[in-house]
Amino acid sequence: MANETSPQKAGAVEQNGVARGTRQEVVGVVTSSKMAKTIVVKVTRTTRHPLYQRVMRSAKKYYAHDETGEAKVGDTVRLVSTRPLSKLKRWRLKEVLARSTRA
Repeated sequence: MANETSPQKAGAVEQNGVARGTRQEVVGVVTSSKMAKTIVVKVTRTTRHPLYQRVMRSAKKYYAHDETGEAKVGDTVRLVSTRPLSKLKRWRLKEVLARSTRA
C-alpha cells in the first residue's frame, strides 16, 4: 500500500498498458550517413559564459539509428533518446525537419 508506486507518473505516456516517461529530444544537422542504418548528427547549443556573459556555441555529435535511411548529409533532423542499440548509439531518428538544398 504505502510502498506501491502508481504506474501513471506526471508526463507519462501509456503505450500497450505500460507507463513510459517522456523521451529527450534534440535537433541537429546530419554530418554523415555513410554507415548502414546509422547517422551522425551534430547538435549545437548556445550558452552564456558565467563570468563574461558572452554567448558561446558548443557542439556535440550523436550517433542515431535510421532504419529506412531517409536522412542525408545536411538535413536538419529531430532525434529521440532510446535504449542502447550499440556501443555508441543511444538515439533514433524521429523525423526529418528540413531537407538540405545542396545536391
